[in-house]
Amino acid sequence: MSLADLQAAESKLLLQTYARNPLELVSGEGVYLRDDQGNEYLDLLSGIGVCALGYNHPAITNAIAAQSTQLLHTSNLFYHRGTTELALRLTEITGLDRVFFCNSGTEAWEAALKLARAHAALLTAEGKPLGTKFLALEDSFHGRTMGSVATTYKKLYREPFAPVMPDVEFIPFNDVAALRAAFSHHGTEVCGIALEVLQGEGGINLVSEEFLRTARELCDSTGALLMCDEIQSGMGRTGNWCAYQHYGILPDVTTLAKPLAGGIPMGAMLCTEEAARAITPGMHGTTFGGNPFACAVAIAVIDELKQSKLLGHVKETGDYFIAKLQKLQRRHANIVEVRGLGLMIGIEISTPELAKTILDGMTARRILLNRTHDTVLRFLPPYLITKAHLDQTITALDELLREHKSTAATSSAAARELTTKH
Repeated sequence: MSLADLQAAESKLLLQTYARNPLELVSGEGVYLRDDQGNEYLDLLSGIGVCALGYNHPAITNAIAAQSTQLLHTSNLFYHRGTTELALRLTEITGLDRVFFCNSGTEAWEAALKLARAHAALLTAEGKPLGTKFLALEDSFHGRTMGSVATTYKKLYREPFAPVMPDVEFIPFNDVAALRAAFSHHGTEVCGIALEVLQGEGGINLVSEEFLRTARELCDSTGALLMCDEIQSGMGRTGNWCAYQHYGILPDVTTLAKPLAGGIPMGAMLCTEEAARAITPGMHGTTFGGNPFACAVAIAVIDELKQSKLLGHVKETGDYFIAKLQKLQRRHANIVEVRGLGLMIGIEISTPELAKTILDGMTARRILLNRTHDTVLRFLPPYLITKAHLDQTITALDELLREHKSTAATSSAAARELTTKH
């Protein structure tokens, strides 16, 4: 079946939820992907942050092979040691106390929202009234389910499904005064403050220390939960296990997914002992979450990240790449800003059209990334990326920006000549 045949079949058979790139990817090795024609692509997106260990990594393939001959699934009606072993690792690296396993980031966030509402109800029953309102941030993205999408800012994701979950108010990003004012106005109506420490879909925006500390202070004042979505920024992506650890601030709830099980669907919601009091048997659940197969692979991922000291490599290569991009910015006025932490990086381009042109040009040079928030080129490479790979990327970006500058200058000169003749 050719790519054209595949595209035609999908157009008839699949729900049209994605505008796909015209590539059929068939295999991968390390930081490279291979298409059906045998062309190799340097992957700087890693499945939107999922394939942190790249492709065909022995830690993952060995774990898959070993567990596939034992148990794939038993249900949560029985014990298996994988859940305990993985929970021990996750509580250790996050600083939180208890874990709920699920299958995706949006399910993890859905569990967090339900926990916050249940915790508020528990406190109310104990004589400390707390309401049902969430304060979320502008440009946030927390998922696609009806609860998660209610805390996601972009109207395109929410409005076609209205009415979504009520009682959500969006606060301007990093606006401490607006956060204080909203919390003060609603008082004990607020059950949780929801945020991504480093926004991904929203354009690679890093929350300020003042904003995060204020959110922590406000939650402490009433018993509301501070909820940090680390679905994209967690599991070492920023050089720490979680982005909030760069601030020395512990949330009440965090969510993990994407690279957690190296490409096997898995999510986790973690919380403090205090927050966990609100959930009792039967209140929440999952059929597939925390199954032996996913747990075995997630354990292998965490152990490999530790043994190979990859978080230090993420910091080093991330700092290197940001410095190189900032140097590129000084040469090209069309780069508005460079933002990010570790290997979660974005460069804001002056116009959506130019951002799309650069994205297409990078793909033509067999370097894969993506564009988010219209003008931001997003880089989420595997943690195995080297400085040589990043130098190759900088060279390609520089060439494309130079080409645009040359084309723009030629067009401008032609326009001036035409004006002069008339």
